[in-house]
Amino acid sequence: MTDNPRVPLVLISGLAPGPNADLAERLRSAGPGTAVVHHDLREIHSGVVRRRIRLGDRDQLTVLELAHGCVSCTLREDLLPLLRRLSRMPQVRRIVVRLDEAMEPEPVSWALHHVLVGERPVIEDVDLRAVLTVVDCAGWLADSTGDDTLAERDLRASPEDERTVAQVALSQVEFADLLVLAGAATDAWSAAKASAVLDRVAPSIPRVGLSEVDGKTVLDAVPADARRGEVTDMHGPLLRGEPPLHTDCGIGLLTFTSQRPFHPERLHDAIDVLLDGVVRTRGRLWVASQPDMALWIESAGGGLGVGHAGAWLAAPGGPDWADVSPERRTLASLRWDPTFGDRAQELVVVTDQATPDEIEAALNGALLTEDELAAGEQEWLRYPDPFGEWHEEPCEDTETDPEKHDVNASNRKDETQ
Repeated sequence: MTDNPRVPLVLISGLAPGPNADLAERLRSAGPGTAVVHHDLREIHSGVVRRRIRLGDRDQLTVLELAHGCVSCTLREDLLPLLRRLSRMPQVRRIVVRLDEAMEPEPVSWALHHVLVGERPVIEDVDLRAVLTVVDCAGWLADSTGDDTLAERDLRASPEDERTVAQVALSQVEFADLLVLAGAATDAWSAAKASAVLDRVAPSIPRVGLSEVDGKTVLDAVPADARRGEVTDMHGPLLRGEPPLHTDCGIGLLTFTSQRPFHPERLHDAIDVLLDGVVRTRGRLWVASQPDMALWIESAGGGLGVGHAGAWLAAPGGPDWADVSPERRTLASLRWDPTFGDRAQELVVVTDQATPDEIEAALNGALLTEDELAAGEQEWLRYPDPFGEWHEEPCEDTETDPEKHDVNASNRKDETQ
């Protein structure tokens, strides 16, 4: 860590460019010394990124040509070095990064902490004060529950980007420290339903209206215990805060847990139950054919992906207890099984039109039977495994963690529906 004070940094995310720009301008106009950075990725498939920097009376637009057209390259080759340069300029008192609509703030925060620029990460130069996510009330509910892909909206972050709009919409609000509500829903029912979804996917995150935002004081609304860019691993809490457990406007919450493994083929056959009438799924899987490896599952709207989440604590060569979070140690201790250790199923499913009982029944039906459980791990390893092939990171030299924090979300298995 350097001796120089770190420059405050604010990230803005959201799917609506107009309200995002409005919020960035409110922060910039709050006082002298605020630099606003924006990378436009609409031509990234051609290796072209348009970067705009606003600082005082300066408004500079630069066209960047990248060797690889992806967000990882934009981060490593331009944004991270730029943040370091800006942090060293005496006239810069605060930096606001308005992320492209296709970018999720979590992998950007991870890159700030872990991707080296020179010999050290940029978090030594900047102090991430808050992640603000703009929710466009007119369209966010449809975005978060729909099946559109980013490609269909011309919002891809790379030529290989297969994410859905819903995956991005939900990831942006889940990682926020403050939700900024822009505009109004088309009707009272849509407003109530969108609020019910936010109550369950982002229960602890306060909300303010964009029209009420004062660039000088908006960060005062960020809770003292906000994560402020803290990235947890895939064994962290599936939800932050305490979401309502009752159904509201047809939106419900199902938690599924079990201490026996899934049969890989039956799970694969049942997995569509997490796509039809489901807003969001996040969780950890124990699949019998991969007994030492936890799998991560995530769905949003019509998109679903499965990836590796690292070894279980009980697995041979698994992580040392001292190297994992206190939350993970506590959870493992509470449910430790003499034979299987911390291996378990743990999913949180936010439902819309789907019936939670039907989802729970389908998942229960995919678990090993008593006879299959008694057959033991050597027999489980012989099961055909549809989850055995993994999508590879397109940029071979990326320095981000391919298991979770690739900014193109290419860690998602080629199982995306």
